[in-house]
Amino acid sequence: MKVISSKQEVHDERGGSLSGWLQRRRFDVGRPYLRGRVLDFGSHHGVLTQYCKPDTYLGVEHDPTFIEAAREAHPEYTFVTELPKDDKFDTVAAFALIEHIKDPGALLAKWAEVLAPDGRIVLTTPHPKFEWIHTVGAKVGLFSHHAHEDHEDLIDKKLMTELGAPIGLVVDKYKRFLFGANQLFVLRRSNG
Repeated sequence: MKVISSKQEVHDERGGSLSGWLQRRRFDVGRPYLRGRVLDFGSHHGVLTQYCKPDTYLGVEHDPTFIEAAREAHPEYTFVTELPKDDKFDTVAAFALIEHIKDPGALLAKWAEVLAPDGRIVLTTPHPKFEWIHTVGAKVGLFSHHAHEDHEDLIDKKLMTELGAPIGLVVDKYKRFLFGANQLFVLRRSNG
């Protein structure tokens, strides 16, 4: 069962007891970097809408259950199942998503295609050195066991720099938070 509370945090029976709190921390760290038109990639229930106006937000979500819940909870916002090809965004936001992707470089390239000339990609991801904490936390129910099982690769600053270089993206801002266990990346075009 999935519900959205009055604070708009996502509760999922597969989530851990700290999942909502962790989600808020990620949004708090990423929020200052959201600007202009925002593409919320992996929008789930549309929680990021609380930081964006309806005419500056587009949520992309592949899971039909999440899309339905997002549209019901936020009818004034737009949610789609596919990344738009001919649209441009000032910010592409993806919180706690890239670690679940088999080919993160290809996804970064797709995001770069929809960036406005001075746009940026804002994302959060766990730090690889703290994978053991996530493993233990998932086993005892603090973190989502389902999300932990879906991790492909955890990316550090060095790897993110290497993934961005071939597609002309550079790490403009980098910050570790949650005691160093999580990371914020803000990427931009190397010429912009």
